[in-house]
Amino acid sequence: MSALDTAVLALVGLFLLFCVRVYLVVRSGAKHKPGSHGSVSVLVVVGSGGHTTEILRLLGSLSPAYSPRYYVLAQTDLMSEDKIQALESSRQQPDSEFSVFRIPRSREVQQSWSSSVISTINAFYYSIPLVFRLQPDLILCNGPGTCVPLCVSGLLLGVLGVKKVVLVYVESLCRVQTLSLTGRILYPITDYFFVQWATLRDKFPKAIFLGRIV
Repeated sequence: MSALDTAVLALVGLFLLFCVRVYLVVRSGAKHKPGSHGSVSVLVVVGSGGHTTEILRLLGSLSPAYSPRYYVLAQTDLMSEDKIQALESSRQQPDSEFSVFRIPRSREVQQSWSSSVISTINAFYYSIPLVFRLQPDLILCNGPGTCVPLCVSGLLLGVLGVKKVVLVYVESLCRVQTLSLTGRILYPITDYFFVQWATLRDKFPKAIFLGRIV
């Protein structure tokens, strides 16, 4: 066997081990219970427009135990931060902990697929160090493309044995028959995948249907 063949086999073996590790981390999600010994730090991926409205409605119903809250939004989102500040001000909790962070958007509206590959790589460049620094217990998102590099970064924490991060995805209310592109990408790796229409629950066995939740 040549040195090249040996190197190829080693790379294949490493890839298979990585896939097994990813599988084991994803499968452990249902058994992992963050917050059993205190508060739950949550990283919230905020989109723009309707995504912002839906995720903030959901956050308005969360208990104070979800703290600190790390809001992450795209650098080009000029409106969501004011809405976040308004939500946090309405909590009437003087010791409430939250922070706002910005990263490059993975894909702008109507951006070409070829250029979106580069912008997504750029988003990963900022997402991985941010998630590794914050090390949240839970990542909550509902569809903006920005959540893909953040969720993958959270998964990577578990794969590397640093920390198990619970990934929670809530599909948008407007998705009745099909999942969004982000939903299709994250469906295999999330620990809890919520849909808001029974038609989607019937098509995707892993999905959790509780009716309208936002």
